Amino acid sequence: MKILSLHCDYIKFKPVKKALKEPEELSEAQKKEKEVKEALVILTAVESGDSLETIKPLIENIKDIASQVKSKRIVLYPYAHLSPNLAKPAVAIQVLQEAEKQLKADKEKFDVVRAPFGYYKEFELKCKGHPLAELSREISAEGKEPSKVKEIEITDEMRQRLLHEISKTRLDREKLKENDHRIIGQKLDLFSFSDVAPGMVFWHNNGMIIYNELIKYWREEHKRAGYQEISTPQVMDEKLWKISGHWDKYKDNMFMTEYKGRKFAVKPMNCPGGVLVYKSRPRSYKELPLRMAELGVVHRLELGGVLGGLFRVTRITQDDAHLYCTEKQAESEVIGIIELINTFYKKLCLEIDHVELSTRPEKRIGSDAMWDKAENLLESVLKKKKIKYKINKGDGAFYGPKIDFHLKDSLGRMWQTSTIQLDFSMPERFDLNYTGEDNKEARPVMIHRTLYGSIERFIGVLLESLNGNLPAWLSPIQVRVLSFTDRNIKAVEKLVKQLEQENIRVDSDTRDHTVEYKVREAEMMKIPYIIVIGDKEEKANTLAVRVRGEKPKFGVKPEAFIKNLKEKIEKRV
Repeated sequence: MKILSLHCDYIKFKPVKKALKEPEELSEAQKKEKEVKEALVILTAVESGDSLETIKPLIENIKDIASQVKSKRIVLYPYAHLSPNLAKPAVAIQVLQEAEKQLKADKEKFDVVRAPFGYYKEFELKCKGHPLAELSREISAEGKEPSKVKEIEITDEMRQRLLHEISKTRLDREKLKENDHRIIGQKLDLFSFSDVAPGMVFWHNNGMIIYNELIKYWREEHKRAGYQEISTPQVMDEKLWKISGHWDKYKDNMFMTEYKGRKFAVKPMNCPGGVLVYKSRPRSYKELPLRMAELGVVHRLELGGVLGGLFRVTRITQDDAHLYCTEKQAESEVIGIIELINTFYKKLCLEIDHVELSTRPEKRIGSDAMWDKAENLLESVLKKKKIKYKINKGDGAFYGPKIDFHLKDSLGRMWQTSTIQLDFSMPERFDLNYTGEDNKEARPVMIHRTLYGSIERFIGVLLESLNGNLPAWLSPIQVRVLSFTDRNIKAVEKLVKQLEQENIRVDSDTRDHTVEYKVREAEMMKIPYIIVIGDKEEKANTLAVRVRGEKPKFGVKPEAFIKNLKEKIEKRV
């Protein structure tokens, strides 16, 4: 069984037409639209192999999530899209009906609503914006062993069938806007996805150029701001995650494996690995503040039905940094991070929609005194910097409060990118120390922060915000040179070679098509500079230059064009 829990302000649903030949019978009241406010919605896919035995762990999971989000109102919502391996309808409805019955009879006294089974339904919901608002889980009956796979010989026929299955990569555009990053990504040949790696990006050459340019800029700015760069392993012993506290909060969303009789987790976050780098040798107050940055690849389990292009992936490149400092240094370090965030967003022509101060959640580590100190410090910085902010009560990380920066996508959805998290608890859990000026051991303060957040998500937001019209320094192809006729092909090739020697990303189009056709194709590829060389340009040793969104300029000298473009690329304008 697979579930996706959504903590919602409201959900509305109404059965529209039958999805099965024999759906459950509905009363007149059940046929009308139903609205449930302040609810924990449990989207549920009952799978092949599930039975009444699966209900107990299902109830336990629902109660666990409900207690964390403090909800007594449950909506059981059949949602087949979470799994390709569904149970027979008769089994599924029996399981859902019994789950509804047991939840209603539970001592917690839940108010339970079950959406109709076997119908196509129109529905609308508003999900709350906190870390526990969306959780995906996979549930099986207690003690049930996974079925053993019998080894069989792979025949040519089976191989062809498997090849056909993994070749299904068509993008369904029906419900997507034209500036959806998935459409832009396909048009510009940036990336693709495949069922062989759900939620993991296959970066194409053009996409890797954008990815690498963002990282190059990131590295330059971090070096300038006094950061070291580190890299930590992707797979680490479960002990580490139990010490950090991630085990209790995230184990259901972690990829697990075993090696030599030991249990390991593929890291869902970078911070515990970074802590071990700090802890690898004795530290002195003279080293603080110590700023360690990491472009760490993390993996988080997500159900197939909740993935969505670059915005929600299972393999994430997280541009984390962990800063270790004294309490006196903490405020100035937070201010420095805010200034770095502003530098990045200004350079990338992105506008922060709003800022939130997220305070202590119900489930947390550390004393109230620690939390008081951390929350007061972050709020003091926001006021000092005159930044408008909202209080997001109870939405802090389990180890400390945070300042979150939000961007808006093309559908008006909010995505958190940059974050600053103040942590007095993790240093205590890992017994982190430094030798102070008085030669005594002291505990550092730890600051977790990201600028891009998930680089994948950041690229998605960037593509939609700019409608694919990336600045020249980020564009996979910066210049395309077009021939007016076949007579001009050699002149085109000469210019292309000249631009390549100047490290400008350039290609050419010398096909036997009209210039208008070739210009239109280049514009569809969002190329910033289109150059046309005809007999007139070749004779005068000039260029006809079309800057994206502007009218063409004639008589441009090649040397002047190259100098101007190189300056823009180097300055990243």
